[in-house]
Amino acid sequence: MTLPPILAESFYRRPVLQVARDLLGKRLVRLADGQRISGVIVESEAYDGESDLACHARAGRTPRTAVMYGPGGRAYVYFTYGMHWLLNCVTGDEGYPAAVLLRAIYPLEGLEQISSRRAGRKTAEWCNGPAKVCQALALNGLFNGQSLCETQSGLWIEDGRPAADEAVSATARIGIGNVPEPWRSMPWRFLVDSPEKLFAKG
Repeated sequence: MTLPPILAESFYRRPVLQVARDLLGKRLVRLADGQRISGVIVESEAYDGESDLACHARAGRTPRTAVMYGPGGRAYVYFTYGMHWLLNCVTGDEGYPAAVLLRAIYPLEGLEQISSRRAGRKTAEWCNGPAKVCQALALNGLFNGQSLCETQSGLWIEDGRPAADEAVSATARIGIGNVPEPWRSMPWRFLVDSPEKLFAKG
């Protein structure tokens, strides 16, 4: 089987809203113990620089956000609520802190591993949230700052089938109820409608 190419750094070194939308349909891949675990990205959120009051960079450069100020194409993985890891893709040029939160994937490969890590959940609930994605793919802080454009770290994103505009919705971001307007209502969350129809294996 010929695998699709890994997304190059040039894909990420664009405005974060473009990258967030274009990541829909791409395949997130984790290589663990020699086996591929993957899923199609079906939901993402854009966070755009220090002026975006929902973005971690609103407080400027800190040890936590330093990776966001690096070049696009790196993973920004952080711990939240004392229990969950979340995966983001850094975007744009070096020095400008922006990133895309990967909120959901449609699992395609390594289903047994995903099932064991998400034991007791229905298939539809395996990867339908950002913390669930990290749990299903066994992602943690060791991946923070790693390149998403090569295989060495065991985490990368491959090209995939584009999600047509008519199959995509844009809404306000989730979990930012305390953020003031206009940031709270910016339609910077992108999601694929009925991903099981668009991206089913085969």
